[in-house]
Amino acid sequence: MSADPSDRAPSTTPVRLDKWLWAARFFKTRSLATEAVDGGKVQVNGDRVKPAKPVRPGDEIRLRLGPYEHVLRVMGTAERRGPASVAATLYEETTASREARERLHWQLTAAAPALDPEKGRPTKKDRRTLDRFRER
Repeated sequence: MSADPSDRAPSTTPVRLDKWLWAARFFKTRSLATEAVDGGKVQVNGDRVKPAKPVRPGDEIRLRLGPYEHVLRVMGTAERRGPASVAATLYEETTASREARERLHWQLTAAAPALDPEKGRPTKKDRRTLDRFRER
């Protein structure tokens, strides 16, 4: 048995959705993938499905991870989780999805409140000043 990554080339046989999400490295465990599917975070070809739904090459998967939504096209399937280089060959993200995620990422980072790390918590003097201001 060799550990050559070419031995783990993507196949075209149908595989369970939760297993595919785990093998494509979107979730660390199959149980997390199952929870996401049950929670409605995953759609296959526009339909809400169950974790045991078989996915095949050509299927479109919509996956919501946090604030980001991925629109993926299945390129291959895998029964087992392999290295990240092999997992990247299992799907192709649409350009519109990638651009929308990048735009949302930029909006979230630009809208982050500017904190002054040097200031820290208010001192006792600052709290007394605030209390005097509130009493007026």
